[in-house]
Amino acid sequence: MVVKSRRLLRSRLSTALFAAMLLPVATGAFAQEEREDSQEQEQTSTTQTTDIDKVVVVGSRISRAQIESAAPVTVLTRADIEREGYQTVADVLQVLSQNTASSFTGDLGVTGFSPNAMVVNLRNLGPGYTLVLLDGKRPAQYPQPYNRDNNVVNVKALPSSLIERVEVLAGGASAIYGSDAVAGVVNIVTRKNFEGNEIRATVGTTSNGGGDSVSLEYAGGRSAERWHTTFGFQYSANEPVFASQRDWLSDTRQNPYGLVVNPSLSLVAIDALGVVVAPNHNAIYPGEDVCDQFGYRTVTTAARGLYCGSHTQVGSRSIWNKGRSYSGYGNATFDATDDIQLFGSATYYTSDGKSSSGTEFWGTAGDQFNQTAAGGQTPFFYDPNIGTILQLQRVFNPFELGGSEAASTLYDETTWSVQGGLRGDIADRFDWEASAAYSRYDYTADRPRLLSKAVHEYFLGEQLGLDPFFGFYPVYELDLDRWSTPLTPEQYRAISTRVINEGKTTSSSVDFTLTGDLWEMPAGPVGFAGIIEAVRQTTDLRSDPRLDVTRPLDENTVYNLVSSGRTSGERDRYAVGAEFRVPITSMLTAQLAGRYDKYDDITSVDDAFTYNLGLEFRPFESLLLRGTVATSFKAPDMQLVFAEGAASFSSVLDEYSCRSGTGPGEGQGPRTRAECNQSGDPTIYQTQTRIAGNPLLEEEESKSYTVGFVWDIIDGLSFTADYYRIKLENAASQLGNDFILQAEAACRLGSWSSSAPRPDLSDEFCSNIESFVTRLQAPGTPGDGRLQSINSAYINTAIQDTSGIDASFRFNHVTDRMGTFFANAEYTLVLTNKYAQFDFEPVTDYRDLPPTFFNPERSRARWSAGWSKDDWRFTWAGTRFGSAWGDQEENGCLTGDNEHVCYSRRLKPYIRHNLSVEKKFGANLVTQLSVLNVLDNQFREDPGNTAYPYYNPWLGADPLGRRFHFSINYKF
Repeated sequence: MVVKSRRLLRSRLSTALFAAMLLPVATGAFAQEEREDSQEQEQTSTTQTTDIDKVVVVGSRISRAQIESAAPVTVLTRADIEREGYQTVADVLQVLSQNTASSFTGDLGVTGFSPNAMVVNLRNLGPGYTLVLLDGKRPAQYPQPYNRDNNVVNVKALPSSLIERVEVLAGGASAIYGSDAVAGVVNIVTRKNFEGNEIRATVGTTSNGGGDSVSLEYAGGRSAERWHTTFGFQYSANEPVFASQRDWLSDTRQNPYGLVVNPSLSLVAIDALGVVVAPNHNAIYPGEDVCDQFGYRTVTTAARGLYCGSHTQVGSRSIWNKGRSYSGYGNATFDATDDIQLFGSATYYTSDGKSSSGTEFWGTAGDQFNQTAAGGQTPFFYDPNIGTILQLQRVFNPFELGGSEAASTLYDETTWSVQGGLRGDIADRFDWEASAAYSRYDYTADRPRLLSKAVHEYFLGEQLGLDPFFGFYPVYELDLDRWSTPLTPEQYRAISTRVINEGKTTSSSVDFTLTGDLWEMPAGPVGFAGIIEAVRQTTDLRSDPRLDVTRPLDENTVYNLVSSGRTSGERDRYAVGAEFRVPITSMLTAQLAGRYDKYDDITSVDDAFTYNLGLEFRPFESLLLRGTVATSFKAPDMQLVFAEGAASFSSVLDEYSCRSGTGPGEGQGPRTRAECNQSGDPTIYQTQTRIAGNPLLEEEESKSYTVGFVWDIIDGLSFTADYYRIKLENAASQLGNDFILQAEAACRLGSWSSSAPRPDLSDEFCSNIESFVTRLQAPGTPGDGRLQSINSAYINTAIQDTSGIDASFRFNHVTDRMGTFFANAEYTLVLTNKYAQFDFEPVTDYRDLPPTFFNPERSRARWSAGWSKDDWRFTWAGTRFGSAWGDQEENGCLTGDNEHVCYSRRLKPYIRHNLSVEKKFGANLVTQLSVLNVLDNQFREDPGNTAYPYYNPWLGADPLGRRFHFSINYKF
């Protein structure tokens, strides 16, 4: 390649660390051998400095020869990931010390919004505040929003075969990368400088059952005088793991704390009036023989009377999705002339997955066809054969549906990206690059669901009138034979359907960068990088139209499931940025960056300017003192802007109608909120609520600080420590119906009804609030002024402020006879975790308070240590999740049958250990045995958590438990 390599002198430790990034790595053992050779050579001349190539590392576009700069960066190589036993990029990102919150959007969240995706969540600000890049470019985002509302990148769709290294910058970086780089940046760098062929085969299983897996990888590299190419393919598949394969999850009676528990309400008809049995007791007990057919246990309890239910239905849900994926990647360079190089790359990933809830349930509480005389949905009906008003609940077992996988959601996902361009140099002084990139993500989720009318008629038949007590509730005769007889799979299919949700996102960009040295100063050259960039993002999420709650009821109405509506839109962004690296003296270097982003979409963002200032002070070759101050921003998630919204109906107090004496309150005269807030008041009625997009959202803004040091104590031993703080303002926060209606009345009438602190009634605030409320305009009719809908959307209002300390330790020692000893450790301590939903509220530090808005740990640590000699290498790795809050608000013990169970308000740390051993056979063959979670520590114990599954997965958990992977790697 003709583009020049600029060289600098650097310390021995950084040279060794940088070599791990620059050298092609075939396997962990080969990489270790290379490091040993490098360090042995260093020992021959302890005073000799080393020339090394400059490369670009996340956090700056200026190439440099130092890993350590003003901003702390963590680099995980392919060898690091393999050595610690992790099988995927997603797995290793979950245990980063800066990732002080577990984000189980994936397999453990079967009933969540994105159960086939995994995310990274630096600093616990939320995954949308961490920018994820693939070779420095934005990949297409996951089409299904995280937690319904937030757009994220699915790191599960990044196969391990294409990874060369992972770079993590934990801090604000919008001045370099634009929106979303608030908590930090994760850059996935793909393999490029590889020669030859490599095959890797891995098989795995779990010690507790289920989860058998296989992975086959191939990588190849070819080159000639003017070109080079690297390419690879990977196939991966795994069997699911069900809760039934873990003793403590398979049966509620086998809970880990010895709790005495009752069976679930699997087959109950609750007497709402207490006519036949005591109020809220089960009125229909089918007999022990019937209960045995279902596999249910019969009990009599003070709360529900005599009934039978299941202890084992919970075990039918999956805790690790069944999956299969194919992926491929390739990149190439071609020296067209002595000054111009063409380059291009492509990645492809397709997968089909399956998660299972295990059971289906039906009850009158969610039955859209069970309606009162007024036309509203109700959980109650009158049965003349029983003689009372009932509420039903029936849980369908896996054997009724057709097996554990019959109630499975199927995921079909494909994502691909391409990029290419030209690069070269100008006058042997500046390097330039012009490139274009495009990526796309297609998603389909296919899930089973009951048909509301079919199951309603199967058990209840036709309505027979209104109840004799109130003349309000519907009358049905429950079919007792059907109620007390298990379904067949054929009957289940006759009353169910498949719900299809589809989505597509794209990201396309063109950019031009220029880097080089502007001029020489006494302490060295002034480095420069400039960029011009244009980006377009699109999203199109299409929910099954039958899930629209405003759709008229018919035979296709789906039971107990609504959608977030359709989300479709596009966003264009244009940016220009510049960076400077200025050597002020031989010991002091300054970094300056600024960026201007211009948005072209329907939001109120318009534009944003961000900056980044950094200082590096090296009083000695072995010591670096550093600090940064940066501003960042986050443009509103496209889901928060373009979503049509899911609709539901709820009862509200129409405060404007109450206080103004208009609309439904007309004839009552203006009244106070307290006077109207009475049962039966005409200003209290049902209206439609929608969680829809808000095009008036503005950008969220943050300011971050870091200060710390890097100390190369001796050869092979270094220590870093950095303080960080991120303050986020104008963050998007969702408003409740009551607040919106209070604010609408305040804006229209000029004052709040409450004396409590409230936002100022500015034009901007009131314009936002009034856009959320839709009223009927029908003068002269009784409906004039009545609420038609409320958009319970997001507005810019919240404040979050977090701070802490990151520390790391690295040790590598080569001996003459005993081999090489190595150890690495990273530790993050959270000092503050402040939050306020509204800017008029006091900012509260939740670090030492029970979780309200967050589930954070106080600290997290990860480490690896080992020894290698000749053809062997042993590695011990681990993660420690710091102490966290338990489910109860204070220390104590349970009562009654469970008085023997005591709990603590604060939970002990949760620790996992991994072990791996590698054996090299000759020059080209390496085998590795890895054991993850060696001690089979599956969850953080909390005896105060008395509900299944008896632990909080967001505080650290690994219910897969101990698992083994054996791999063979052959290079030829």
